[in-house]
Amino acid sequence: MTKRRFGIRAGLGLGLGLGLAAITAAALAAPSAVAQSPQPVAKAGKPISAGGVLSGELNTMKVRGGKSGKRVATYQVTSEPRRLPPPNGLCNLETGPETFQLITTSDAQAAQLRGYVGKEISVKVDEIACAQDAGQMSEAVITKWSVVTKQ
Repeated sequence: MTKRRFGIRAGLGLGLGLGLAAITAAALAAPSAVAQSPQPVAKAGKPISAGGVLSGELNTMKVRGGKSGKRVATYQVTSEPRRLPPPNGLCNLETGPETFQLITTSDAQAAQLRGYVGKEISVKVDEIACAQDAGQMSEAVITKWSVVTKQ
């Protein structure tokens, strides 16, 4: 003979049913409340151009690069959204890029950045552009730069 209350413990059946009904009602009511609240409009970031200073946290990523396929350290600064000078503008983003890849041209530059990984850093930007190549992991690329300060 099969029990009708399979899976429900004695004394918990009524409370469980009311609890699920309350959770379901709250879940269905929540989206309508969110849909009625106005969404804040994202503003474009502050402009940055050659000679400007970019500050943010320095991160590193290991990517395969070059013809040999060796793993290469790639450095990235995460900052507030910034607008680039024309013709790049916002890099096809609503507020402008927030992640900036630092291109190292020598082992000395890479060694200089290694000590700042995970920390706040400020760099003077000499050349900047939107990321366009498939291997670029950031929204914008800084090709010429110099470290200004560390915090």
